[in-house]
Amino acid sequence: MNKARREEIRDIIESLESLKEDLDMVSSDERDSFENLPEGLQYSERGEQMEENADTLEDLASNLEDVISGLEDVIG
Repeated sequence: MNKARREEIRDIIESLESLKEDLDMVSSDERDSFENLPEGLQYSERGEQMEENADTLEDLASNLEDVISGLEDVIG
């Protein structure tokens, strides 16, 4: 891989890292909102959806971390 392509991938990695941080913050906010609900509401449809959303966001952030790691492997 030439220098220019490696630099493009580094730029992509930087963008993905920023997006992952943003996603982590949103995920954390959603988790906090869920955990701050009264226990009765946590078991409601709304509460369960909030928890599911937080779980999904955490999984997606983890997937982004895997993509970043794979790109770093490509450029060595």
